[in-house]
Amino acid sequence: MMGKFKLKARTSRHLEALAFVAPWILGFLLFMAFPLVFSLYMSLHKVTVLPTGLKYDFQGLKYYKEILFGSSAFYDNLIPFFQEIVIMVPVIIVFSLFIAIMLNQNFPGRILFRVVFFLPIIFTSGYVLTEFVNQGEGTLGFLERFSIGEYLLDFLGDSSWTKPVMDVLNRFVLVLWYSGVQILIFLAGRQTISKSSYESARIDGASPWEVFWKITLPAMSPFILLNLIYTVVDMFTFPYNPIIELINTGNYGYNSALAWIYFVVIACFLSLIMLLFLRMNRSRRYR
Repeated sequence: MMGKFKLKARTSRHLEALAFVAPWILGFLLFMAFPLVFSLYMSLHKVTVLPTGLKYDFQGLKYYKEILFGSSAFYDNLIPFFQEIVIMVPVIIVFSLFIAIMLNQNFPGRILFRVVFFLPIIFTSGYVLTEFVNQGEGTLGFLERFSIGEYLLDFLGDSSWTKPVMDVLNRFVLVLWYSGVQILIFLAGRQTISKSSYESARIDGASPWEVFWKITLPAMSPFILLNLIYTVVDMFTFPYNPIIELINTGNYGYNSALAWIYFVVIACFLSLIMLLFLRMNRSRRYR
């Protein structure tokens, strides 16, 4: 009898989970599944636009071979942007975690400050963000004002990381603008930690620094992983992404092949991040 009760309870939980996921599955099947399959089909064909419709000439893996082995345009755009991502993602995660911990404190005007940090997500999207950057509002200007660029050039020299670091610093305001969702996630995660844990730590004489490393950071690890995944996907769809600009040129078949290669690159990068994060988490747990 007990086994049947457990089975029913497990089935009930699975059905509840399926009910929550069902709208996404339905939306994916209705609006995403066909375009994905169709783009994969187009990537294997040369697509010609005719007055009577579209003409498809089978090319096989020609476009994939051309992108990966026949031209350096893909790598020339991907590698510098990839280096920028490697710099921007940790900056956004650390900044978001720091701000979320601050906004979780009790101080006057706390709700106002939370709104202020989230407002850029609403306003600086799409064409609005493009206009901000075109008008020079996406930079802090301190690189030119304090000649920091010259110091960076002297320090980094002719390294391949010089340009990505300079580009990130020149667009540092955008980095801060892209932290709103991460701050909200960290803020929600911080509020899941029991106050009794902090009270016990204070009674035992733990310093704030020890409390952060022993209580806050381990408890926030699932939210750090979630924000890592979200930030990587968000950065790879950045408005000034050179790969997306490259995808918007050429014929439909070539563009589709380029988009699928780019998708595989993003999936591999996410898998690597998750693997490294889980290994670090496991090693810290067994210490």
